[in-house]
Amino acid sequence: MNRRTTDEPHVLGVLERALSASCAASLRAAVKLGLADALGDTPATADELAAAVGADPDALRRLLRSLTGFEVFAEDPGDPEGRFVQTEVSRLLRTGTPDSLDQLVLWMTEPWTWELWGRLDESVRTGKGVFTDLYGGEFFEHVHTAWPESAAVFDRAMTQASRQSAQAIAGVLPLSGARTVADIGGGQGFLLASLLEHHPGVRGILFDRPDVVAGADARLRTGGALAERVRLVAGDCREEIPADVDAYVFKNILGMNDEDAVVVLGNVVRTAHAGARVIIVENFVDDGPGQRFSTGMDLRMLLTVGGRKHTRQGLLGLVERAGLVVHDVRSVNSYQHMIEASTPAR
Repeated sequence: MNRRTTDEPHVLGVLERALSASCAASLRAAVKLGLADALGDTPATADELAAAVGADPDALRRLLRSLTGFEVFAEDPGDPEGRFVQTEVSRLLRTGTPDSLDQLVLWMTEPWTWELWGRLDESVRTGKGVFTDLYGGEFFEHVHTAWPESAAVFDRAMTQASRQSAQAIAGVLPLSGARTVADIGGGQGFLLASLLEHHPGVRGILFDRPDVVAGADARLRTGGALAERVRLVAGDCREEIPADVDAYVFKNILGMNDEDAVVVLGNVVRTAHAGARVIIVENFVDDGPGQRFSTGMDLRMLLTVGGRKHTRQGLLGLVERAGLVVHDVRSVNSYQHMIEASTPAR
């Protein structure tokens, strides 16, 4: 076998990876066009889908061919007219379903992200983010002030992320004996609501930015099923942490730079009573089958805020550096891990 023949799969693999942005762009286009909703549960041709979503039939067929190559949709092999059908992946792109990921797909592919990826080499050289230099403002502040539509996508995406994992986390998160739990940076409170439903004797605090807690899940607001057991508290965890809490939960918010992460956890050590539980749920970049996702998010965080997704030992080091005592580390699912720690004895 000659060298050219043996190298060919690797050549193709390199070129496919170099064009992998087309996968992200195709997913975004599918969500923006509403393809999964338009297809429904009945096979349809590209022409029928084009009419349903208001697209050029030939261009849509080309998009569907790309998405089929990535196993997002499938072409019915026995249909002479080449009708397309849903897959388990494409069903996650439908809007308004409990398992939908459409807003997460949009958040990960917002237009401003493309130029950031083109400057990844700069971030790798310096170890710093490029967002501020490129757009003239700190990441979260700039997104919320300059791109309010993108900020709205972010809020909806975080809601979807919480909804996806809330039940799994609530089922394993240790709250036995706790009277109060605070979800720090808890978004709209889906995880907190799930925790309170699993633990009827526990009261909760949802702690996040003022605009976020104002849009908390209906179960937590006045008149909601859990409202009498919840306080909605606005603040910045880099500045303060609620007191008089038995268990603090940090889910996917310690990806800021290491110094800020230590400050946030140190605020718990300074504020909480001795022995208060601290539960940290994060993605490890070096552990579990979700590494491809975690390493991608790690690089995105480097670009945007100079932050990171952590290795197991790296995050444990920050937790201990902040003065917390680590008791256990375990898997929640294929892409999330839970660190159980506590504040030290006084």
